[in-house]
Amino acid sequence: MSGDTKMDNTVNLTPAGSSDSAPLLKRMLRMRETGLIVIILGLFVIMSFASPYFLTWANMRAMSMAFAVDGLLVIGMTILLISGGIDLSVGSVTALAMVIAGWLFLSGIDPWVASAMAIALCTAIGAFMGFFVTRVGLHHFIVSLAIMVIARGACLLFTGGRPLGLYTLPPEFKFIGQGSIGPIPIVIVIFLVFVIAFDFMLRRTTMFRKVFYTGSNEKAAAYSGIRTKKVIFLTTTLCSTLCGVAGIIYMARFGSAQPTFGLGLELTIIAAAVIGGASLNGGSGSILGAILGVILLSLVSSSLALLDVSVYWQDIIRGSILLAAVTIDHYLNKRRG
Repeated sequence: MSGDTKMDNTVNLTPAGSSDSAPLLKRMLRMRETGLIVIILGLFVIMSFASPYFLTWANMRAMSMAFAVDGLLVIGMTILLISGGIDLSVGSVTALAMVIAGWLFLSGIDPWVASAMAIALCTAIGAFMGFFVTRVGLHHFIVSLAIMVIARGACLLFTGGRPLGLYTLPPEFKFIGQGSIGPIPIVIVIFLVFVIAFDFMLRRTTMFRKVFYTGSNEKAAAYSGIRTKKVIFLTTTLCSTLCGVAGIIYMARFGSAQPTFGLGLELTIIAAAVIGGASLNGGSGSILGAILGVILLSLVSSSLALLDVSVYWQDIIRGSILLAAVTIDHYLNKRRG
């Protein structure tokens, strides 16, 4: 009886659900995403007082459209980082997609067909890089660095170094970059579809779980039966394919193809992924965290512009944020080790 009484007292004195809610609260507080959300909300509050133009609809729309297209690149970069790779060519490949699609359109090809061909070319570039990484045995860093230079050179070659004016693009094509569904830009809708789809696949599908295993320990994953080279090949190809999609949206949004577009964009994308929790050593990361990272960087860029901070200082601040993110990632990796 005394044992039963003791058990009853324990149950009665413990609030219902507290045993589950306390660990859940601790987990939420320790999540990287929670900290990013707090920082983003804090910046929103500060900027709402610092600038009267910050909370205007025009600024919110411009900022959301900017991070939405960059978000497509961050999705591909995050998945590639999780698998243990990295891609320095995302800015150049995105520009190349714009230039090839624009050049084909000016040559008389339907813009939708030209866009499909440009995206297919970007997919082929990713497969080309994947081949050199998985079959030849070169490192992602070296291969993507070479492709970055080659793609940028191709952009200048096709355009002669001058922007391609695409003023005759049909309205239905421009709609994907400039249109809206009610008050919501279509770019945001496309972005959300990609985020939901890839976040679900990364969390729930067997194929994308193999990406984590490969990035955590490639040799152990190979011994367990995972075709790690295939995983790395596919993630490399996916990253370049999403660059192609982003390039087409940018072309539709601005109505032109800029051969110099995306200079330094790879640093922003890598920084956003790392800030969001993707490790440069592979094996960890999330789509939600990466998206919060790109939102944070977009928010910082918009805030600096509204506060009339010199563009030179903006580069220094963005570089400092990247350095801080990499340092935090290194510290967390050492702590886990």
